[in-house]
Amino acid sequence: MEIDKIYYRRIIEELTLLKNISRILSESQDVAGSIDPILDLLNSSMTLNRSVITIFNRKSGRIEINEARGLSTNEIKKGIYKLGEGITGKVIQSGRPIIIKDISKEKDFLDKTGAWSIESNSKVISFICVPIRSGNQVIGTLAADRFFSGAISLEDDQRLLEIVSSMIAQAVRLRRSVEEKQTLEKENIILQEQLQNRFRPENMIGGSNEMKEVYQLISQVARSEANVLIRGESGTGKELVAHAIHYNSYRKDRPFIKVNCAALPETIIESELFGHEAGSFTGAVGTRKGRFELANTGTIFLDEIGELSPQVQVKLLRVLQEREIERVGDSRTIKVDVRIIAATNRNLEDEMKKGIFREDLYYRLNVFPIHVPPLRERKSDLTNLTDFFIEKYAKLNRKNVKRISSAAIDLLMMYHWPGNVRELENIIERAVLLTNDEVIHTYHFPPSLQSAESSDTGMKKTLQDALDRYEEEILRDALKTTKGNRAKAARILGVTERIMGLRVDRFGIDCTKYK
Repeated sequence: MEIDKIYYRRIIEELTLLKNISRILSESQDVAGSIDPILDLLNSSMTLNRSVITIFNRKSGRIEINEARGLSTNEIKKGIYKLGEGITGKVIQSGRPIIIKDISKEKDFLDKTGAWSIESNSKVISFICVPIRSGNQVIGTLAADRFFSGAISLEDDQRLLEIVSSMIAQAVRLRRSVEEKQTLEKENIILQEQLQNRFRPENMIGGSNEMKEVYQLISQVARSEANVLIRGESGTGKELVAHAIHYNSYRKDRPFIKVNCAALPETIIESELFGHEAGSFTGAVGTRKGRFELANTGTIFLDEIGELSPQVQVKLLRVLQEREIERVGDSRTIKVDVRIIAATNRNLEDEMKKGIFREDLYYRLNVFPIHVPPLRERKSDLTNLTDFFIEKYAKLNRKNVKRISSAAIDLLMMYHWPGNVRELENIIERAVLLTNDEVIHTYHFPPSLQSAESSDTGMKKTLQDALDRYEEEILRDALKTTKGNRAKAARILGVTERIMGLRVDRFGIDCTKYK
């Protein structure tokens, strides 16, 4: 009867211990911070002398004490083992628990810390070491010692320690899983924000009224399924508008496929857009998906749409009408769910009149037109664009550029910008590379941008001097053509022979040089 009471009392004590440990693990946000109170509970509930948790570092191959109760800081530092070394090393190596009834009689009990040497001379000390597992791997051990007593079952102690080690391992796994999920979610949010910030209209450089109209159009059409035709000169940023539309649409998490129709040879553009079957033409080794299939459920951006041949225009019209394609060399139809954004710098209305661009295709594409203004029509944006490109290329080329001179800004404002924003970007990149005094000056710009004042090439002669020089050049060209014959030269120039003679004498031209 007494034995039953002792047994039941132990069961109740163990359940209470496990309940308290479970509470500590569930309430703690940091598993590492919960180890100390767990060891305190173990020591008090199980009447232990010492309890130790070790961690196995697979990279270094070292086993070190992570937390301990009953060991000094000095003793903890000494407790370093190799895999297979001592009781701790063997438990980690084998993955099986070890019970030692009397540590003084066990040669594998190394006592590297020196904590057990004094007590072992007078009392019998028992030692229990169990593995801590993470999945199939042993990541450490939970060990404890007590004074040996015949009334206490070491096997029961082992079982209890195994349960505790399992609870700790499970808590570690759950906490790591939650932390990894939270980290991934944060990274995903950051990446999405970066991606959207990169292409959203607010991040397109320019606050002019002309660009504000473009931004408003983007916000109106982005969340619709309408086809968009972006118009504008080369270099105005039509691709950025297409990016902004896609990444602010409901398809933003879907593919965004870009196709430059002008860059693809006419012989392969059909295959590039719609794909091909193996053997459909020379070089078609295997089946290949086209850009429309790759863009399925997303957006396809067709840049320079005006460059498409009439044959490809017909197939593109079918995609717009039926939402289906046929690969080159295949008669089967493939359904595609693709939003089309097209761009061109051509006058498609003139192209339609000439029969170069299909009228029905034009009206299918031109559901929602957006015109991107040239840089010369929004020069108020030029300063912000210049600052952006200076910062970008200074950082890229590891150069310290502090400012751009007022004269250089004035020169940029006077220029007519036939190449638009792309030309400005190239000019600023060149200037950043050339400057050596942390300032961009007018002489860092290419000759096409220079004015007479900035290049010191102003008019050195009067208008009459310039006219006389031009007249002399014309007379010499005519005499050279007629091999010095004044009469013939006069007829070519539409003047009388007398006037021709007077002009030749005035400029001192020797006609015999041209015979």
